[in-house]
Amino acid sequence: MRSLLVLLLCFFATPLMAQFAYPPAFKDVRVETYRTVGDTELRLWIFGETDHAARKPAIVFFFGGGWNAGSPVQFEPQARHFATRGMIAITADYRVRSRHGVKVTDCVEDAKAAIAWVRRHADRLGIDPDKIAASGGSAGGHLAASTATLTGFGSDERPNALVLFNPACALAPIAGWQASGAGADLKIEQLGAEPKALSPAHHVGPHTPPALIVHGKDDTTVPYASAVAFAQVMKEAGRPCKLVGYDGANHGFFNGGEGYRQTLAEADAFLVGLGWIHQ
Repeated sequence: MRSLLVLLLCFFATPLMAQFAYPPAFKDVRVETYRTVGDTELRLWIFGETDHAARKPAIVFFFGGGWNAGSPVQFEPQARHFATRGMIAITADYRVRSRHGVKVTDCVEDAKAAIAWVRRHADRLGIDPDKIAASGGSAGGHLAASTATLTGFGSDERPNALVLFNPACALAPIAGWQASGAGADLKIEQLGAEPKALSPAHHVGPHTPPALIVHGKDDTTVPYASAVAFAQVMKEAGRPCKLVGYDGANHGFFNGGEGYRQTLAEADAFLVGLGWIHQ
């Protein structure tokens, strides 16, 4: 198994999901600014119609890209799907290293601010504040999981469910997942903190909501074993967690083709199971 150092450096060095254009240019969606940092306005793109007579569940997507690049465009298809399923679906921008020179701690602050903003404005947006899911892929999956596990970073508002696509949920050894090599306990300067402080698996507790993880078993960027470790920690904490592994699937398999269809169906069924949307 590659060392944690190699794993993290791979994340920083590789602009995952680089095929998605930035800045995004969505059609027929609402746009809101949820946070301003210096001269940077961070926006949310909102899919689905507000119905104040019947508040809807919401899902907030965070794009992947190694905390270094990426675009909210990545989860537009999933957002449009869940809007048709009666949800308010949101794709969120956040600061990344290549555009803003930030550390992962800053990315986590942005993600937590986005969840807090959605809950604070739930009434105006027609959202049920008790049915807000955080979702994302790869580094975006890490951010979504961080909003549900990590304390502090500007806010302790937490989502009510997690839908995670090949997420980086274990950034340090835990639950039988042992990163090897000198990088296992090395502080990575770009993180802004020790790996364990930013590792969702190390902060699971009674506050952690139900989670779905879909993960390619042939992922060489975020090893499937790390997702198994997160699921094990959730089980030990008595928190609901469903892990679905896909044989032969790589890191970005959920972005298109059969992988997209399979993982979207799994996410849909998970939200049906929570009673948020109908069969």
